[in-house]
Amino acid sequence: MGVKIVPRLSQDRGHGDYGWLQTFHTFSVSFDSPEDYKHASFGALRIINEDHVSPNKGFGTHSHREFEIFSYIVSGQLEHGDSMGNVEVLNRGDIQLTSAGTGISHSEKQHGPEPVHFLQIWFFPTVSNLTPRYFTRHFNDEEKRDTWARVVAPVDAEGVSKDSREGAGPAPVQSALTLYATLLSEGKSLKQSIKGEKGYIHVVQTSGYKTGPATGAAIRIFSDTGNEVELREGDGAYLYFEKSGGEPTIENIGDRTAEVLLFDLE
Repeated sequence: MGVKIVPRLSQDRGHGDYGWLQTFHTFSVSFDSPEDYKHASFGALRIINEDHVSPNKGFGTHSHREFEIFSYIVSGQLEHGDSMGNVEVLNRGDIQLTSAGTGISHSEKQHGPEPVHFLQIWFFPTVSNLTPRYFTRHFNDEEKRDTWARVVAPVDAEGVSKDSREGAGPAPVQSALTLYATLLSEGKSLKQSIKGEKGYIHVVQTSGYKTGPATGAAIRIFSDTGNEVELREGDGAYLYFEKSGGEPTIENIGDRTAEVLLFDLE
């Protein structure tokens, strides 16, 4: 089954270097030009921010409503605190998910001696006025090595513990979205069945913040019909399927491990 692959290149993302924060925005956080509106959201996805935060810095207490927000920790440590009384230090492999619902306040700050690199991802929930909830999950590198680990999934999906703050399996979301993660070794390839009408793929910028054309790890994503695109660190791509569902393949064509996120979107 065919898939249309539309690149969202790293150098085309919104970005900024504020000294303490170096950040990229896959989706526009302001709308100053017509181009911004082309990348406002995609399915349930509203924000994918890739952030590098310096020691002793971070985002002070601020509030959210009616979004589901999670942090995917790439390196370093992130301290989370919120108005529900949760305080936790997150490490590589951790996923922290907050279902903001009727409203929460939280802070996210770098912790420990090293800068923290993490992705902050926002979803639109399918249900409004939810009671705020907090979840953490951990996936070590071996669980993602050359396989797709399902790290986020809808609350009613098979294998999801929707009432457990911590535990095994994917973090539960009230969104039409499933997220897979992999650490793909050189020369390896993977397929993944997508059930929704669209998807999004992102190659994590593991070698460090860099503006301009992407470098580092490299993958190729392609379909059975021959449509293919090459992506490097920080690059992403919109996936449009001819009918609901498909099975794209990704292949590591570079000289190092590629950390890749794949979203299945209705």
